[in-house]
Amino acid sequence: MKKLIRVFVVSMTFVFLSSLNGFTADKGNFSTAPKTNNGKKWRIGFYEGGDYIDYQSTLTATVNGMITLGWIEKIEIPKQESAHTSALWKWLSANVKSNYLEFPADAHYSANWDDELRKKMAEDIINRLNNKKDIDLMIASGTWAGQDLANNKHQTPVIVVSTSDPLKAGIIKSIEDSGNDYIHARVDPLRYKRQVELFHEVAKFKTLGIAYENTEAGRSYGAVDMVENTAQERGFEVVSCYTQSDIPDKTIAQESVKKCFEEFAAKKVDAIYVTAQRGINSDNISELANIANKNKIPTFSQPGSKFVENGLLMSVAKAGFQANGIFHAQTIAKVFNGAKPRQLEQVLENPQKIAINEKTAEILQFKIPIEFVEIIDEVYN
Repeated sequence: MKKLIRVFVVSMTFVFLSSLNGFTADKGNFSTAPKTNNGKKWRIGFYEGGDYIDYQSTLTATVNGMITLGWIEKIEIPKQESAHTSALWKWLSANVKSNYLEFPADAHYSANWDDELRKKMAEDIINRLNNKKDIDLMIASGTWAGQDLANNKHQTPVIVVSTSDPLKAGIIKSIEDSGNDYIHARVDPLRYKRQVELFHEVAKFKTLGIAYENTEAGRSYGAVDMVENTAQERGFEVVSCYTQSDIPDKTIAQESVKKCFEEFAAKKVDAIYVTAQRGINSDNISELANIANKNKIPTFSQPGSKFVENGLLMSVAKAGFQANGIFHAQTIAKVFNGAKPRQLEQVLENPQKIAINEKTAEILQFKIPIEFVEIIDEVYN
């Protein structure tokens, strides 16, 4: 079985390892060497719309990237027990050793997916940036945070991370130009198209289930427009089911996704594209995987291989987070060396390594076509 699943299509030229071309198209020549802020440490803040596993993974990868670049002394970040970044930030604040950087304990902000709290928190952050002026750079994690800080209300560098589509979300002006001297958002415009094309090439489905919150933000998280366009190009049908996502009550969000998976099973869709949203997390992913696997439905995890480890069939491997982390770390380092965020390349195409769950493949009696070649990087059981 392992020989069968360690394969990939030769002809899929849209899947390739990243050359990290994001480091070659800056509008200037900027160093990434560690330096102090005129003898003081640079102070970094963090803002998110609410807890989500990708935010934690991206923050961890970014800190590891700063370690690689020499800005932080080598230290092993402990495995986190939940998706909350607050505990991770508290640990970073207390344990990171650096002559150049610090993560102030009071500089972590989360709106907890609450619209009213979000408005107040965005105002508080911008007020701090303008008046207290004790934060040198903000990491804005996710679409909500990026939208709240990507404006002309302050002049503090903001690095926007972990967004599905920062262009469509209005965070940046274009792929090539953020449109604001103080804003930078990493973008991979064809990331989800490559995922869906890969999944279709492997699973040969005629109907694809996709569950998402039917709002502008929800469609953005799930890359719904990209999925629908790819469906037209490739001749398969998209079966949509609407969930609740950006709400404070995670239990309600989870239940809405479960109902959609049950609906997909009843409609006997051929495959499910499992999108990024609040209702899909480490608490319920095994239950969702069981529904799909029991009904012999192949699944692809849009957010990455963490959910493959918990029972979904396949996804891209963790190498993507590592590449993102070094990219964000280099971006931050260049800003601290004098670059404006707008001057720095935003495009980074993830390494398209693959993760697959061997046990799930056996349950589904799923066999990879023989015309594929080896490239799968992670195999879970």
